[in-house]
Amino acid sequence: MPALGPIDALQQALHRILPDAQLAVSALPQLPELRLWLLDPVNLDRAFASEETQRLLEQPPYWGFCWGSGLALARWILDHPEQVRGKRVLDFGAGSGIVALACSAAGARQSIACDLDHPARLASAMNAQLNGLGIELADDYFAVTDELDLIFAADVLYDRDNHGFLDHFLGRANEVLIADSRVRDLQHPGYRRVATLSGQTWPDLGEPELFRQVSLYRSAAAAI
Repeated sequence: MPALGPIDALQQALHRILPDAQLAVSALPQLPELRLWLLDPVNLDRAFASEETQRLLEQPPYWGFCWGSGLALARWILDHPEQVRGKRVLDFGAGSGIVALACSAAGARQSIACDLDHPARLASAMNAQLNGLGIELADDYFAVTDELDLIFAADVLYDRDNHGFLDHFLGRANEVLIADSRVRDLQHPGYRRVATLSGQTWPDLGEPELFRQVSLYRSAAAAI
């Protein structure tokens, strides 16, 4: 059997969760500069069977959405290209790769999309190709070597296990930026909230307005 092409492989990964779902090239609200392969919203406008709901809970296709904090952070990067231009940056928990793509578009010297999930890395690669941008892929944050100028992380603090990375980030990169719509007031001495951004998840999940307000945290030493 011939090997699957990248789109077919990504579609197959999606079908293991939602058998009739499809991927579609999507324009993004607030971010006309970039497009992504995302879940076709037509597939979301229905009731899910109990077994589909269970699969969505157990193995959600995070990479099939552009989450609100990632969208807001990507917009911020493109509005402030001087923050990444010429730098080596890492997008932690990259998902669709939207933040890594924005860094590449803004002139980063090297933009790394890091995600443990193989379909997420595949999605990031396909989205880079779609936009004609160059990014690097990494499956293990701890295996990335050499100096990092900047670490980005968007919508990762929902998982308490990821809070342990906050200290490590501070010792790994010269600067860290965290965007999160669920954590309104991050209680960590190493970070300061520097802005509130606007962003929405796409395809639209009908999230409350509260979750469209994204807190942007910067490593405290860099925020001074």
